[in-house]
Amino acid sequence: MKYTPKIRKAVRFAIKVHELDQKQKRKGKDIAYITHPMTVALILARVNAPENIIVAGLLHDTIEDCSVNCPVTVEDIINNFGNEVAELVNSLTEQNPDLPWAERKKEVLQNIREKFSSESILLKSADVLANGTEIVDDYRENGEDIFARFKAGKTQKIQSQLSLITTLLQYYPASPLSDDLKSLYQELEKIK
Repeated sequence: MKYTPKIRKAVRFAIKVHELDQKQKRKGKDIAYITHPMTVALILARVNAPENIIVAGLLHDTIEDCSVNCPVTVEDIINNFGNEVAELVNSLTEQNPDLPWAERKKEVLQNIREKFSSESILLKSADVLANGTEIVDDYRENGEDIFARFKAGKTQKIQSQLSLITTLLQYYPASPLSDDLKSLYQELEKIK
């Protein structure tokens, strides 16, 4: 994949939203949040995803995780990156953030089953891989303590990740990330 002007623009946009405007950190860690969308984009680039999916990977949390003081809207994404990128980003954006955690996670699974295109599933797969491997790596380094930083406890958090992987594989079994998802599933099962 080429490092295109659109990808460079998305990198700058994501850095502005997550780092410059909000100084976001990964949950319970002193690591800049921007590392997450960058990891998602790298995962997508590794499987030669199209440019718009990589751009959406960089931007996938900009609407959902922006603060009231620095809002990002679907229209902002459309105006800067086009309709296809905006649709992909919006497909991963939780539409009802005020719902309890468990209900939001059920809604995500329902959306994958009923609304996601194969492109959205690929994007969500990269997001799950980035988050899930971070959980596994952090668990290996710090043990059970890592689960204190999540709204859900260990059992719920791991089960949520396993359900996501199962659903992603069921609805896009030919995904270029299928083998990675299956490996992550096995790793998560070990710490369940």
